Amino acid sequence: MRKPSGKGPSVPFRSLHRRLRPRWELHGLILTALVAVVAALLPLATGESSPARADAGSAARTKAPEPPTAPHHADAPASAMVPAAPELPRDGWTATASDEETAAENGRAANVLDGNNTTIWHSKWSGTAAPLPHTITLDMHRTVVVSALVYQPRSGSPNGRVGAYEVHLSTDGTTWGPAVATGTLADDATLKTISFAPKGTRYVRLTARTEAGNRGPWSSAAELNLLGDPGTPAQTVDLPRDGWTATASDEETAAEDGRAGNVLDNDDSTIWHSKWSGTAAPLPHHLTIDMQTARAVSALSYQPRRPGVNGRIGGYTVTTSTDGVSFGPPVASGTWRDDDTVKGATFTHTVTARYVRLTATGEAGGRGPWSSAAEIRIAGPADPATHGSWGKVTGFPLVPVASTVLPGNKLLAWSAYGTDRFGGSNGYTQTALLDLETGQVTQRRIENTKHDMFCPGTAVLEDGRILVTGGSNAERASIYDPATDTWTSTTDMNIPRGYQAMTLLSTGEAFVLGGSWNGGNGGKGGEVWSPADGTWRTLPGVPVTTTMTDDPADAYRADNHQWLYAASGGRVLHLGPSKQMNWITTGGSGGISSAGSRGDSADAMNGNAVAYDIGKLLTLGGATAYENAPATRRAYTVDANGAGAPAVTRTGDMDYARAFANSVVMPDGKIAVFGGQAFPVPFSDATSAMTPEIWDPATGRFTRMATMAVPRNYHSVANLLPDGRIFTGGGGLCGDCATNHPDGSIFTPPYLLNADGTHKPRPAITGTVPAEMTNGAKVTVTTHKPVASFVLVRNNVATHSTNNDQRRVPLHSSQTAANTYELSIPSDPGVALPGSYLLFAMDSAGVPSIARSVLIG
Repeated sequence: MRKPSGKGPSVPFRSLHRRLRPRWELHGLILTALVAVVAALLPLATGESSPARADAGSAARTKAPEPPTAPHHADAPASAMVPAAPELPRDGWTATASDEETAAENGRAANVLDGNNTTIWHSKWSGTAAPLPHTITLDMHRTVVVSALVYQPRSGSPNGRVGAYEVHLSTDGTTWGPAVATGTLADDATLKTISFAPKGTRYVRLTARTEAGNRGPWSSAAELNLLGDPGTPAQTVDLPRDGWTATASDEETAAEDGRAGNVLDNDDSTIWHSKWSGTAAPLPHHLTIDMQTARAVSALSYQPRRPGVNGRIGGYTVTTSTDGVSFGPPVASGTWRDDDTVKGATFTHTVTARYVRLTATGEAGGRGPWSSAAEIRIAGPADPATHGSWGKVTGFPLVPVASTVLPGNKLLAWSAYGTDRFGGSNGYTQTALLDLETGQVTQRRIENTKHDMFCPGTAVLEDGRILVTGGSNAERASIYDPATDTWTSTTDMNIPRGYQAMTLLSTGEAFVLGGSWNGGNGGKGGEVWSPADGTWRTLPGVPVTTTMTDDPADAYRADNHQWLYAASGGRVLHLGPSKQMNWITTGGSGGISSAGSRGDSADAMNGNAVAYDIGKLLTLGGATAYENAPATRRAYTVDANGAGAPAVTRTGDMDYARAFANSVVMPDGKIAVFGGQAFPVPFSDATSAMTPEIWDPATGRFTRMATMAVPRNYHSVANLLPDGRIFTGGGGLCGDCATNHPDGSIFTPPYLLNADGTHKPRPAITGTVPAEMTNGAKVTVTTHKPVASFVLVRNNVATHSTNNDQRRVPLHSSQTAANTYELSIPSDPGVALPGSYLLFAMDSAGVPSIARSVLIG
């Protein structure tokens, strides 16, 4: 018998961002009517106190205005329209609630499972309304891996829309652990997906803590669904495969090398294939991994063959054994998609086993009785002291596309004119403020600045305010003042821009460069904003041309998201993403000169550059084109401290190729990288890197961390928090797609954790720390115990994988008395760039204190 061959189905996609051309550049666009996303920011003021149903005789309600139709909202890629996790069948499920309305209407809890959006569960409102919070619990009557709750608000009336919420899981309906997800939902009628770390459970409980528009003490839902295993298990790490062996029910050895052992050889060009020559062995086929010793295991990953499509596993089960003879009931089962992306199976519970068996019950494309695999990996629970730990998923009423940490332990995020989509130049922006102490999220629409701040440039100013430029309203410039929580306008830029890069200068001015995504292609040379009078000065001596990548889309993509590092004397080092680096001067008409190539690096669009020490930066990831080009695993150090061209050295590679990732410098000088795709496609979650990594400058090596629960790709963010943890969130913003992620999670790095997950004791800064410090100042700081060092980390704004505000500045310190230290603030504003910083104390074990917020300059 001749071995079958063939090509897999081709799934076309449209490049959404290419199609979403700004204003006069639009072409091939699809106009779409939008849902009432603005309602979330303009709560309905009805003053209502009786029946919650609009059709039950209650007073007429004031309805928030609909947003304008997006002038250029186009289709997302095909891969963005399909949820990563399957919707679970609801056969046999039941629903119960803390209370329900049955006297004045049919508001029974069971209605959320009837497949009819016109019937609803409603909390009791007749007579004396039941007070908030209200709960509704789904019982699946079996244990299943669940990764999200999907909430469909009622139609026809806004009353009872869930605002602040919690999601809890239970295996027995009695014992409920801590919330796996919390947050605040937008006050509109769109379908809401609340994601959390995949976990085996029987019961899922939604707790409504507030009504989204504060219209009354009500809660309601039309339908509730659950999503199953997305194939991306959270809080796990791949186990080392040294010494492992693999056997199979059958394998092809006559017509090809299709031995089972190939799935463990770290070479995805070799495969295991079921016997197909002569008479093909029938399905099912199984592949058994012997780890040689019993281990705690919680997930399996399957890499299909490449190239070729035959034998891709569709239906599967996973079973385990301690002796290789008796295998228990399945710990995972399901159906994988017919594509070449890496697949995963999250176990319903962690088990201790020596043998793990993958049984293929179907071929994904129905092409024949075959099964194949390139690589198989087994994951176990992460060790917090080595791999860190993730907190619950916090929901936002918008997709956080830009984010910044504010004094007072708050995080500000914004999206575009819409909470889940962008398009046009609507003149307002949706924002959300997360209180990191309480977890409370509040929402606001900013319209007084007439600025849609999607795809902007950002810079933290010397007084701690935040300058935001361009984007959808390409010429506009706005300033946020965290001290007053207000937005104001400043003078428009001379050159309209979108996707431009910015940095504060050592002079206190702000520099901007690039940005052809909006305002016309090309000609996006440098200009400088003055804090003295709020005006812009063009720099004819700083054209953008020598800073561009060789992107096939030309300037529209080639001058985007530039990596800028402010140095002494108003100079700027441009170090990417083009392989050509440049020194830029900003005095007078400005000037630009070559700083050499970034080693042997290719262009690295949508990679990262992070300043981890004085004059030292790490660049990592990216791709040779904005989209549809393979990302790289490579990383380089760039030392700009010398008199000549910066010294570039290739350091260790990441384990995962990434573009659209975000990187964060930590107080100890290490750099954590989150998310990204191996093959960048805007708005898609295909080829996601779910495993964060931390780079250590002492070794030049990356170490894998605990896996994430939610993909973080295009339009995601990451920020260092004052307690040394890291927030990462967002991704998507593609309207009615399946890849919007209006949420975030907090990662606790290993330096804060013991092996059992408890927190290590921290040093603490005690007493008064000056809120403002000048460059060159000597500052006295006290601590509650001896510490080893002090470090400043500059506050910053993350958006579109770019964060030029980040920099870490180690401080010289001397001990003057017991637990008392004199700190020297660098005198050069090109080292300690003016602006707001987090001041950390570090103990000898590398554990950081909770930071104090200070202003330098």
